[in-house]
Amino acid sequence: MTDYDQLRKQMVENQIVTRGVCDEKVLFAMLKVPRHVFVGESLRHEAYNDYPIQIGEGQTISQPYMVALMTELMRLKGDEKVLEIGTGSGYQTAILAELAGEVYTVEIIEGLSIIAKRLLDDLGYNNVKFKIEDGYSGWEEHALYDAIIVTCGPSNVPEPLVDQLAEGGKLVIPVGVGYQTLTILEKIDGELKKTESIDCRFVPMTRKFSRFK
Repeated sequence: MTDYDQLRKQMVENQIVTRGVCDEKVLFAMLKVPRHVFVGESLRHEAYNDYPIQIGEGQTISQPYMVALMTELMRLKGDEKVLEIGTGSGYQTAILAELAGEVYTVEIIEGLSIIAKRLLDDLGYNNVKFKIEDGYSGWEEHALYDAIIVTCGPSNVPEPLVDQLAEGGKLVIPVGVGYQTLTILEKIDGELKKTESIDCRFVPMTRKFSRFK
């Protein structure tokens, strides 16, 4: 029988802490959330390995280190309203639900959103709301957000996400074509302060152009 708890501990120690992630709340969440339930049964033996894993529909569950790094960059304290663009498997969503007050997550692929909602409901997360839509426009109804995370790679920063970011909030987003740069935008006095973290590779942001006129 696979000892997933031990594999999760090894993941955090060997893949995340050694690369410099040190936020104790983030590390605790990574230790707590059962990553293996967010991948197909045939791939669960790979769930805690140091790479992304296919989840169907041409999408992936991100590398554990990338999930931890992007979460740490948001600097969550516990009561924030967070917007996630790209629900995917729901794993990053669960990590956010451990650390924030409210999580609003948008996914363009209906099947992935339905599966992720079922998983998070089963795990007892009641602070997450789901929407099936093109994430480029964010989720204006519930704006403003204290933090926004994008788990797919647009060629540029979507302006609607900037508009929906609260004063003092952070937007963590991989930007670029093919390969991206993990970018952090912080809104200060209505202006954006931009910093860059590491090079990365995410699946491209999918858009439904027919919904935009």
